[in-house]
Amino acid sequence: MRRGILTIAAVGLLATGGLTACGDDSGDTEAGGNEKKPKIGVILPDSKSSARWETADRKFLQAAFEAAGVDYDIQNAQNDKNAFQTIADQMITQGATALMIVNLDSGTGKAVLDKAKAQGVATIDYDRLTLGGSAQYYVSFDNEAVGKLQGEGLSKCLADQGTKNPVIAYLNGSPTDNNATLFKNGYDSVLKPKFDSKEFVKGPEQSVPDWDPAQATTLFEQMLTQTSGKIDGVLSANDGLGNAAISVLKKNKLNGKVPVTGQDADLQGLQNILAGDQCMTVYKAVKQEADAAAELAIAVAKGERKETGQTVKDPESGRDVPARLLEPKLIYKENVKDVVADGYVEKDKLCADSYAKLCADAGIS
Repeated sequence: MRRGILTIAAVGLLATGGLTACGDDSGDTEAGGNEKKPKIGVILPDSKSSARWETADRKFLQAAFEAAGVDYDIQNAQNDKNAFQTIADQMITQGATALMIVNLDSGTGKAVLDKAKAQGVATIDYDRLTLGGSAQYYVSFDNEAVGKLQGEGLSKCLADQGTKNPVIAYLNGSPTDNNATLFKNGYDSVLKPKFDSKEFVKGPEQSVPDWDPAQATTLFEQMLTQTSGKIDGVLSANDGLGNAAISVLKKNKLNGKVPVTGQDADLQGLQNILAGDQCMTVYKAVKQEADAAAELAIAVAKGERKETGQTVKDPESGRDVPARLLEPKLIYKENVKDVVADGYVEKDKLCADSYAKLCADAGIS
């Protein structure tokens, strides 16, 4: 993993609800001055590919902006490229001085970033790098490290079961998301040597458009049919895809027998781990990511420059993008409690109903 990551202080109390800004939006200038009033626009991608965008990122970004007393507008494009561009246009027209985006794909993201740059609006890629884009900063996790943890986690779960020469199926993320490429680089770095040595057997592989769990379900049903049920491990790139695979395994009474990976430590993924249907997930402390991005956004919205101490090379343009990369954490059943202790999920929701005993057994109090 990359080191030298800047520590970002936690900011403010969590705010609740609301899609748009705090503060007074009237007027583009500070009283008595000629500078535009700092205002930050944030475009989230959807609420289907991962629950995190609405349950975590929105509330943490909102809390950070409100603690700093800056105007902001957080909207969700709901996987609609036209809506994404329309939202960006509106934010720029309404006086945004900084724009933070989670792109739906690099083409749409680049168009939005370039238009913002032409209008003198500072830009940040949040979580996903826009290939060929012009963002001034990039804030995310070390995504190859995320994939590496997934490969290591699956390997450990198979070893714990004593599975010999397991057939491994891949459910990769969306082909339009550069993060999915980075995740795959990471887990391939762990698993490919095992395929090459014949310790593991490479099974079917599919990329899932738009990270869509419904499509992942169909694809995994086809994989299981294609292999006559001979799949011993599933490298699924996030918890939503993992849950799709688990739903198919349940129908075939294979859940709990076939280790499945995940990422995001969302509520469903953690419950699947407690139930023994998912072997691991990767926890990305979104509050740290949101606080780091908010700190940068607040600075650039005021016309300031910040040193990040890190860069990421855009593989399309070759540009070195100033970056802040945070470290992910591998989660098995025994340390699900760490995610709860961090405040990422609420114990009452995680441990509801039939999960109460499973939580107690896992030391979640």
